[in-house]
Amino acid sequence: MSVCARFAGALLLCACLSAQAGAGITRADWGTTARGEKVEIYTLTGAGGLEARISNFGGVIVTLNVPDRNGSKTDVMLGYDDLASYETGGVYGAVIGRYANRIGSNGTFPLDGRTIHLERGTPDQQIVIHGGTAGFQKKVWRAEMHDGAEPSLTLTVVSPDGDGGFPGALTTTLVYTVTRDNALTLEYRAVSDRPTVVNLTNHAYFALQGEGHGEVSDQVMQVFADRYTPSGPDNLPTGDIALVADTPLDFRTPVRLGDILDSRFDQIALRRGLDINMIVNGTPGVLRPAARISDPTTGILMEVFTTQPGMQLYSDNVTRTVPGKGGRPYGNRYAMSFETQHYPDSPNRPEFPSTVVTPSTPLHEVTVYRFSTAK
Repeated sequence: MSVCARFAGALLLCACLSAQAGAGITRADWGTTARGEKVEIYTLTGAGGLEARISNFGGVIVTLNVPDRNGSKTDVMLGYDDLASYETGGVYGAVIGRYANRIGSNGTFPLDGRTIHLERGTPDQQIVIHGGTAGFQKKVWRAEMHDGAEPSLTLTVVSPDGDGGFPGALTTTLVYTVTRDNALTLEYRAVSDRPTVVNLTNHAYFALQGEGHGEVSDQVMQVFADRYTPSGPDNLPTGDIALVADTPLDFRTPVRLGDILDSRFDQIALRRGLDINMIVNGTPGVLRPAARISDPTTGILMEVFTTQPGMQLYSDNVTRTVPGKGGRPYGNRYAMSFETQHYPDSPNRPEFPSTVVTPSTPLHEVTVYRFSTAK
């Protein structure tokens, strides 16, 4: 081999190693489901230092490492260590569909002049939640990687006609992108071959203090919502639209969470914390501010932007401890969820923004979680 050839080969090897070391997105095997489906996990690292580990099982955000004020990174995402725990456990960081949140009326709703009956786990089940038996959070999605300074991961899942009782063959695509300015962007698209209802969100449990490091009472939250949808004891909306003014749900100016989570106000006391749909100010379909929250210890500030009409605030109101990553116990109020979505039970509430998707009116929504350090 000539000196020139050896030199060219060395340059090529160096270029390949450099590309691997600087890759914005990488892939690794992550096990096999109980049904024998192969699952992978992807690591997206942006130019600003934000790192997201995302699986094609349920579109789960497994890890979200965020630069903090101490010059290190904090994992702000509650979750599990392995695939088996996500398969049998809760919905930490997962994509929720076909219909996020609740559908009442014993899992029925009107559509195109007929009554749709969703599959229920038991004959006496009155509410179908988070897509029921068709839940996207337990499906394996097809994945496609896109490298660069703002790496992205495209996930696609096809839900057949009749899946969980929902009409229409629905193709859903979600693109996760880690941006240069340390934002995680979620862009949802869904198209159906016949009229159906769709409501998509991600049930990320954000722990800006660090996952497994206590609860969120000292965090300060602001929500850009003048109104909310009151709910009954079953968490279904009453149909009313109420003003947040003069209630503990007025987060238009920053509020310390610990000052309101034990409020006797019925919409908080019924759930032993927050679990309420806020109506985001501004025009649905336009990307606009929805919320801000910061932690005094890590200094991490998260801003939420969305095109969705609503956002379910949930303060992780649990009555028992759950083992999380590294065996760390997750207790009551160890995280906050900002589930950008349409209102609960919208298919049974014609006065709410429509969730109907047709071949000529596909779904397109965007949510952005942007991170920085509070001054």
